[in-house]
Amino acid sequence: MTKPARSKPTPEPPRTADAQRGPTVLSGAGPLLTGYDVALCDVWGVVHDGVEAYRAATEALERFRAGGGTVVLVSNAPVPSHEVARMLDGKRVPRAAWDAIVSSGDIALAHIVDAGFRSLHRIGPLDRDAAFFAELPAADAPLGHAEGIVCTGLNDDRTETADSYRPLLDAALARDLPFVCANPDLVVDVGGTHYLCAGAIAEIYETMGGTVYWAGKPYPVAYETAIDAAGRIRAESVARHRVIAIGDAVRTDLAGAARAGVDALFIASGIHRADVMRGDEIDEARIAALLAGAAPPARAAMAYLAW
Repeated sequence: MTKPARSKPTPEPPRTADAQRGPTVLSGAGPLLTGYDVALCDVWGVVHDGVEAYRAATEALERFRAGGGTVVLVSNAPVPSHEVARMLDGKRVPRAAWDAIVSSGDIALAHIVDAGFRSLHRIGPLDRDAAFFAELPAADAPLGHAEGIVCTGLNDDRTETADSYRPLLDAALARDLPFVCANPDLVVDVGGTHYLCAGAIAEIYETMGGTVYWAGKPYPVAYETAIDAAGRIRAESVARHRVIAIGDAVRTDLAGAARAGVDALFIASGIHRADVMRGDEIDEARIAALLAGAAPPARAAMAYLAW
């Protein structure tokens, strides 16, 4: 169904963070968000903390949609979007807070189909990521007989590190095997505890000279897929200056927004909390330092997403 037209001024073009002041720090996102038609919103660290939903954040997204905006959740989760939706239900994220989901799992699966892989060596917890592996069209194979590697995460992120996989990566590199990274995040915050992700292994392989397909943010495929989804929902072409990305990670969310040519709202309480916050408040000097120089720009910043 076509979204109702929004009557509002066009937002200013994206601007880089000031080396001294950093991005504008907001207490509420409402006045900013009403200048856009589409919000591409990160999930973990913005909408929930890995355990439960941030109520103020979901209410802000609901209000944006009620005003005619379209919300596409863009997640680096290595599972299909329907599994992301199920997990959001479990964290009490209301369906009214979003229109569509783009997941790294779906992007990786589509790439595997397009590439025509018949056999892949799997890295990742089979129980946690069962929804992904159930839809994987390529057969599971030992490394010596595989056409490539697909990785959703560490097999055991409580006892292993990315370096635990160096012997396997050495063997893969010797055969020049491509590596499909189904979650480009390096680390995830689960209720205040950090765990390594598939991106940490993929980064090592790429540094070694291996070929990696990154199925998610900050690579263009993620936000391009999300913008296309928003266009289908709105039944219209979506102009980049009417799109804002909301996220908590400089490397993925902000860099992805910069590559896609859209504005960004930075949420400080996520993965960079220890770098830029004191308690529940943003330290403006710290956030200016984080987003200075060659860092991707943010139009504004907030401690937590709220209207």
